[in-house]
Amino acid sequence: MLLTADIGNTNITLGLFDNNKYINEFRLASDRDLTGEEYENILKSLFKDYKIDGCVIGSVVEELNIKFKRACDNAFNLKSVFVDCDVNLGIKIATDNPREVGADRLANAVAVSNKYKGAVIVIDFGTATTFDIINSKNEFLGGVIAPGINTQMKCLKNSTSKLPKIDVSISQRAVGHNTTEAILSGVIRGTACMVDGLVSQCEEELGEKATIIATGGYCGLIANYLKRPFDYVNPILTLEGLKMIYELNMSKSFKSENRFQFMDVLK
Repeated sequence: MLLTADIGNTNITLGLFDNNKYINEFRLASDRDLTGEEYENILKSLFKDYKIDGCVIGSVVEELNIKFKRACDNAFNLKSVFVDCDVNLGIKIATDNPREVGADRLANAVAVSNKYKGAVIVIDFGTATTFDIINSKNEFLGGVIAPGINTQMKCLKNSTSKLPKIDVSISQRAVGHNTTEAILSGVIRGTACMVDGLVSQCEEELGEKATIIATGGYCGLIANYLKRPFDYVNPILTLEGLKMIYELNMSKSFKSENRFQFMDVLK
């Protein structure tokens, strides 16, 4: 089985694939204070009933890169594929500085370039809300990075003296009749308005209509307030992209080129 690990700023999402079948998912906190040995023990415990034959890791948390890769390698006695712009992605990264692009965004771009035709906009609702823009030539052009829903909530609570901490939920009305309603309107409906507006502007710059793909925990909530609905919602899009990158880089033709530069640094 293949273990895919998406290391985000809040959570580590671990997905298991048996060939093309998605088997199971586990989540860990992205705890920068845990040692590599502690992560190794956690992995051994979580996957004691599975035979892990390969592992691919995408991370946006630099403090966890080395320790988590070593933990996976040691736990399963293998060499993990670590995703960055130096590995084979099968698409062109047409940004000013490809090394700035997060592994999760690379994985999203690879996934949609293989699953959908034409231009695609991926909207990922995580710690940050990101837009990944892929044109009809299969070129990753860049995108948009904005504060995520929970990040906005925390910022309001931590940066003001009177606004309360509230849970994310449905926004009943645009005009809030109390503080809680006002915050929900600003964050939830405000995010939906941002999505509608930026999709329109991105398509204008692309010069073509795009397929809109949503992923991440809050995409279902935001969908309630959009003027233009998502074309598809795929909660495991990033993990599917990581799987595709693993398969590209484990092919005999690519292994023979010895291009795993960043992996060598992490050994």
